[in-house]
Amino acid sequence: MVSTSEHWVEGGIDEIEPRGVKIPLNSVEPLLPEWGVSNSIFLANTGDFFNWSRLSSLWPLLYGTSCCFIEFASLIGSRFDFDRYGLVPRSSPRQADLVVTAGTVTMKMAPSLVRLYEQMPDPKYVIATGACTITGGMFSTDSYSTVRGVDKSIPVDIYLPGCPPKPEAIIDAITKLRRKIARESFPDRISCSTRRKYLSLNHRFRFVPSIHIGEYNRKLTNYDTKFSLHDFPEEIQNLEGNLKHK
Repeated sequence: MVSTSEHWVEGGIDEIEPRGVKIPLNSVEPLLPEWGVSNSIFLANTGDFFNWSRLSSLWPLLYGTSCCFIEFASLIGSRFDFDRYGLVPRSSPRQADLVVTAGTVTMKMAPSLVRLYEQMPDPKYVIATGACTITGGMFSTDSYSTVRGVDKSIPVDIYLPGCPPKPEAIIDAITKLRRKIARESFPDRISCSTRRKYLSLNHRFRFVPSIHIGEYNRKLTNYDTKFSLHDFPEEIQNLEGNLKHK
């Protein structure tokens, strides 16, 4: 709806001249009739409208496996109240567009997480919460059953480190995700390939080429830890010769 500078009076239509007031930059603020038609129009496309509607109504699927998920109990409470950001937790992945992973992801749980992610409609987003989710945490060195990072199974949009992260940090991650959604283009997101090193539908890892170039690999393979005698100063070489003569 576009407001006009005309209104009905007795005897016909009377036109009001716009006043010399400063037009607010916020397009959400209501427009006054005396500002005129030319000042009440702003340009936007359908993508901007879709992004605005999606960032204002994220429906998360809370995927908690260990202690980091305890922080969501206080986040849902009245003190932090993350419902004010339009977040409505859902129990079905078919009704969610955001999955929040919190806690350790094991080898047996990874296929279930991938299946939940594949059942979510596009566009969909992922927030990795906690050190165990991002890198495996304290289980990343000698554990045989822990996935070293959830990004090896599903693509991650926001990484939130901590052990565990505070509710304020979770709200900050959601705010950054909202900013990312506001700037993105949905056709570009579809054309971007994000399924290169993640699990496929049959839950098997794909082999990807190494990030190291061939010259780098050859240097690592042919590297010799023995030092040559020519690499030392002349005094040390003379000392080596004297020891041989003795």
